Amino acid sequence: MSESQTTSSGYVRWLFGSRHGLEGFLYLGHRVSGLLLLLFVICHILLSSSRLISMELWADLMLMTRSPWVQVLHYPMLAAFAFHAMNGIRLLLVETGFFIGRPEQQVYPYHGSITRQRPLSIVMMLLAGLLIITGELDVLRYAH
Repeated sequence: MSESQTTSSGYVRWLFGSRHGLEGFLYLGHRVSGLLLLLFVICHILLSSSRLISMELWADLMLMTRSPWVQVLHYPMLAAFAFHAMNGIRLLLVETGFFIGRPEQQVYPYHGSITRQRPLSIVMMLLAGLLIITGELDVLRYAH
């Protein structure tokens, strides 16, 4: 295999994960939501630190955040936060051994842990959906 094939397949594995199915999509969603939240935090820090440059610049930027276009971005950020938080709790529970038990010696026929992880995945995503819906109702209620 050439180096370019290894590199491109590495990016593909990074983006899509090594597994398919629900857990593979949760893996991809966790990475994408993490990048979105990182971008939000960087923008928030830049906006807040603009006060150090001048109060007028900060006031102008704060006025810009009240525009309808910026207000629309609150919902995806809320959704990314809720998804990332619930999926992070799911990953913490799974990686510490809850819901999958202790590692066993692999003896044929192999028993996967997916049947024990799947209900946890579904419950955590339902909780994330509930957080997104209730959070959006709250955002709409207190919209500027």
